[in-house]
Amino acid sequence: MTPDDAAEKAERARLEERGRLLFSGPCDFVAGATATSNLPPEDMIEIAFAGRSNVGKSSLVNALTGRKTLARVSDTPGRTKEINFFNLGGVMMLTDLPGYGYARAPKKLVAQWTKLIFSYLRGRSTLRRVMLLVDGRHGLMDNDIEAMKALDEAAVSYQIVLTKADKPKRSELEKTLAATRAKAQRHPAAHPDILVTSSETGEGLASVKAAIAQLLPGN
Repeated sequence: MTPDDAAEKAERARLEERGRLLFSGPCDFVAGATATSNLPPEDMIEIAFAGRSNVGKSSLVNALTGRKTLARVSDTPGRTKEINFFNLGGVMMLTDLPGYGYARAPKKLVAQWTKLIFSYLRGRSTLRRVMLLVDGRHGLMDNDIEAMKALDEAAVSYQIVLTKADKPKRSELEKTLAATRAKAQRHPAAHPDILVTSSETGEGLASVKAAIAQLLPGN
């Protein structure tokens, strides 16, 4: 192992430990916002979880925080109608956004949710990063690419997180990861590292925690 490799390994271990400590603390529901007018005050940094309906945003929030019901999970796509805010240890806010794309609701309501999502993403000064969740079984879809373009235009940093990694065969997941990485390279606001996770098995959760902990002030 070269000195550079050893230093990189030590830094990764440090961030993983900081992430573990961050997410082992209290995490409390703060508010559910249905309009930009009732968003909570911008008094701490925020990390948003975005993605298509039923991609596993709420499941990932629950898995990261070690709670089963902190964020409501539903098998019905499009059930989350609010931006839900969670106070993580008094140092960071996690936001669970309504899913874009398919939803079992009238088109007018879906349009309202989509407008709320992107108004929040473009206008929130405390937003440090969007964790853009993508289904590991399918890879990037048209709605995901549209979201990436919007985030690029708004200069909002985002990191792609492949979810449901336990569902496809490993060879298929590797192909999806490679294709996703190639497409992400064309987007200026996309973080170069793509994370692979499973809320069921716990795969990749330490890496997500470390990536988020790295955004804390003074890190």
